[in-house]
This record gives sequence, C-alpha cells and structure tokens, in this order.
Amino acid sequence: MAYTQGVVEQHETARRRGRGGRERILAAATALFEAQGITATGMEQVAGRAPVSKRTLYQHFPTKDQLVVAYLRHLAETGRTIDSALDRQDLPLRQRLLELFTVPDPGAGPIRGCPFVDAAAEFPDPDSPVHAYTRQEKQRFAQRVVDLVRQLGAAHPEVLGEQLAILADGVASRSMVLNDPACGDHARAAAEALLDASIAS
Repeated sequence: MAYTQGVVEQHETARRRGRGGRERILAAATALFEAQGITATGMEQVAGRAPVSKRTLYQHFPTKDQLVVAYLRHLAETGRTIDSALDRQDLPLRQRLLELFTVPDPGAGPIRGCPFVDAAAEFPDPDSPVHAYTRQEKQRFAQRVVDLVRQLGAAHPEVLGEQLAILADGVASRSMVLNDPACGDHARAAAEALLDASIAS
C-alpha cells in the first residue's frame, strides 16, 4: 500500500549529483510514470528524459516489465510508500497503524494513489512480472499489519490485519479518485473502531 508524490524534477537532481545511468533511468521513469501513467510512457521517452542512449537503457533494463518492477521496488526501498509508517519507531504500535490512513499533502499536485494498485491495473495479467510483484507487495503489507495487531493483543489478528489492509487500499484509491484527503479521516475512524472492538474482546 502506498501513496506517491510527484517527482518531476528528480531526474535533474540525479544528474546534478552525478548518479550513474541506472539511477538516472529510474528517476526519469518515476517522473514519467507518475505524470502520465506506465502504459503511456515508452522506453524511448524514458531514455530521452534520463538522458541515456537506448542501448544503455536496455543494458540496465532489457524489458519494460523489468523497469516497472525496479521502479516499484525503488519506491518501497526508499520509504516512499504508505507502509513506511509501520517502521516509525517514534510512534507506538497503534499510532503506526493509524498513520496508514493519513493521506500525504501532495502540495500543488493531485493526490497520488497506490502505485502498486495502479501498476496492477495497467498490467492486468496476473502472471505478468509486474502484476506478480504487486501481489507480493500487497501480501507482504497485509502480513506486516497482522504482525503489528498481534503484538497489540488483538483477537483474530489475521482477520483484523486483512480488514485494515483493505481499508488502507480503499482510502488510497478513493482519495486519489476524489482528490480529497478527508477520505483518510473516515477510514481512520473505521480503523479505530475495528481496533477497539478487537482488542477489547
């Protein structure tokens, strides 16, 4: 589960810092994927934005599927997904879970939804590498939530964890469609009710 914010200038920053071709490609792909979608972005366009030769692009990422998976993995590894809230050591366990329902302020741009859901929708074949990766990430996310509610002493943690994961996915999608961060407040209230009922029982 994840929200992303626009990074239109990221490839320029990467270039100024002297990053290698792979990093520039990922930065360019991220900016383009977020601005216009994955399907609408061609490999040649990514190469031009990086900028690298098409030969260099295909040396790093022989297929577009590999580039998309690398982009998604990069978002997760750099803490640019909503489940990074679960890693916050400055918050108690319950608050970490509730942070899943805080919709980040996108600034001047539109609210971004979950990049994993977006990618799965653009690669609907469940056997495709991209769809398989998004499924793996969603399963991993749900398991992390299950582990935390178990630590809180919740009854039936597997059920509660899945319920909270579904709520988190729902608020990401709905806030993006409506461009309304208040969707997170409604989901947070529902999550608090579920937590209270499960822990009290």
